Amino acid sequence: MSDTRRRGLGGPGGAGGRRKFIARRKVCGFCADKIRTADYKDIKRLQRFVSDRGKILPRRRTGTCARHQRSLTVAIKRARHMALLPFASAHTRG
Repeated sequence: MSDTRRRGLGGPGGAGGRRKFIARRKVCGFCADKIRTADYKDIKRLQRFVSDRGKILPRRRTGTCARHQRSLTVAIKRARHMALLPFASAHTRG
């Protein structure tokens, strides 16, 4: 058993230790840019909040605040209805 164990990977200061990841708090992009509501005509900004499958990304992934997430979902749904954004991505439509 001892001969199969790797050398130099454990212990304090060793190479095998995991790097400590300090999670930064995400800042709402709309609040930072002082934008009141999401605009359905701003397609470039809306595409950042839609996954490659066409789903609206949750707050925990995007970092938007609750108020702007609500206006963002309304804007994305409006843009889909006006055919500015697709409902699904091209590779899932078939």
